Amino acid sequence: MDLRTLGIALIFSVCSSTFAATAEPLAKTLFGAKRAASQQTAKSHGSYSRGCAAGLVQLPESGKTWQAMRLSRNRNWGHPELIDFAKDLSRKADKLGWAGLYFGDFSQPRGGPMLTGHRSHQIGLDADVWLYPVSRVNLTKRQRENISAVSMRRANGAYVNKNWTRTHHEIVKAAAKDKRVARIFIFPGAKVQMCKDERGNRDWLRKVRPWWGHHYHFHVRLKCQRGSSNCVNQAAPPPGDGCADAQRWVNEILNPPPPPKNPAPAKPRREYVLADLPQACTGVLSSR
Repeated sequence: MDLRTLGIALIFSVCSSTFAATAEPLAKTLFGAKRAASQQTAKSHGSYSRGCAAGLVQLPESGKTWQAMRLSRNRNWGHPELIDFAKDLSRKADKLGWAGLYFGDFSQPRGGPMLTGHRSHQIGLDADVWLYPVSRVNLTKRQRENISAVSMRRANGAYVNKNWTRTHHEIVKAAAKDKRVARIFIFPGAKVQMCKDERGNRDWLRKVRPWWGHHYHFHVRLKCQRGSSNCVNQAAPPPGDGCADAQRWVNEILNPPPPPKNPAPAKPRREYVLADLPQACTGVLSSR
């Protein structure tokens, strides 16, 4: 190797080492490492998919009408309003004939981007509610790691399957009618089925929106709470019950439109660093 080539190689090596030493760690790594909430007043900062949360509360592992699932993930944390909502909904499920509810992911102890999975669930206002028909709320920790959720979809989400019941309908309805709730996400076939079956006031259906993948659970999203001035609400759903929109989703599942001739290349999903999040998240992360 001549001296010029050797010099270039040395410069490249030094620059690479400097970059590696100064590159910012990913926000999901920082927030995923926190095992407990910050000792701050409960506040949501930022948006559902780009933010963090202070002073979150942990949903107790078990209650009279609920159990938190997949405890090893440590994602059963939420704004106090979310915890109260979850307990209230589980009691309603109990009155509707189930023993209560199984809850999946809420947020990490300080919210923020997650190490794996969800893009949202970052500000302590999102909760996954299993569609599993609960008959007991005394599962062991091991059982809660291994029990399989139950899918409700048929034909890739165009229809509900035989596991879907009127009780599922009523539990989703109870969640949607709660004033604290902004939106509910569930697979398209379930929304269409609820549109067909509902005979009463249909206003609550506006909050129930079709979305891919939500056939083992439905996703509840609360509105920003008072006191969280940095919290950014999602735009309100379009006017109306949303049933025609859900039917369009189903029609495209059954008869997919032809793919575009020259599709634009998919952009890689950007991973956030701390500087990408609201400034308050630095304090949430560093707080005791």
